[in-house]
Amino acid sequence: MKNMQNISNRLLAYRIAFGVGLAGILLLGWVSGAVGIIGSENQPVNMMYWAVPVIGLIGSLISRFQPRGMALTLFAVALVQFLVPVVALIISPEVSRGNVGVIGVFVTNSIFAVMFVVSALLFRRASTH
Repeated sequence: MKNMQNISNRLLAYRIAFGVGLAGILLLGWVSGAVGIIGSENQPVNMMYWAVPVIGLIGSLISRFQPRGMALTLFAVALVQFLVPVVALIISPEVSRGNVGVIGVFVTNSIFAVMFVVSALLFRRASTH
């Protein structure tokens, strides 16, 4: 009975992790495409955000959607998400997000990065029980 409960908990953690990660990717695409995270939607540095879902897709395929590999993939996705504004500042220091400036860009990025870290932690939980 305990083993069935364990399997059920792992499956639930996996499903929630997948949902959180997918929601993060979809929201990122929507926000960066509709209004832009760095500057306006026409700002070319916003194209760097396409690296985030690409890393997620490649990592997911390499790991064959296994929980441990998905956890590593989502940690990598969170890192790439966090590095996009850092690289943008190096390439184009005048870039900011409306009236909130550079801090607003990093806060917005942190929200997405946290979503990916939560997803990664849930995948890790699904792999260890």
